[in-house]
Amino acid sequence: MALDDQIHELLKTAHTIGVVGLSSKSWRPSYDVAAYLRSVGYTIVPINPQVDEVLGMKSYPDLLTAAREHPIEIVDVFRKPECVPEIVEQAITVQAKALWLQLGVIHREAAQRAHAAGLIVVMDRCLKVEHRHWRESEERGS
Repeated sequence: MALDDQIHELLKTAHTIGVVGLSSKSWRPSYDVAAYLRSVGYTIVPINPQVDEVLGMKSYPDLLTAAREHPIEIVDVFRKPECVPEIVEQAITVQAKALWLQLGVIHREAAQRAHAAGLIVVMDRCLKVEHRHWRESEERGS
């Protein structure tokens, strides 16, 4: 299955997105993307050890802690590339379905590790943009 087909299937079937690096500052891209995804029906799980709450939801210090209370399906990453390998290991441990590295977040070795562990890997693409694209194509019936 082509990556775009995998993305569309994932967007259709996933319910819970762990947003790693979700900022409590409304002008940050992570906040905007998470607010959008929440507005279209996804359960958002904030993952940021520096804040207690984002968008009115409890924030967790890491994926492992969050996964004790939420089944994380998509791991959406807004962190620097050097942080990605540790996030990948946690995503594998919590049995996430997908690793989504946002625009500008590129780490090929960590992406290969996630892919080898069976995760769908999307790198250097925006989840909000892809969701809008998928939604528009669904509405057109294409």
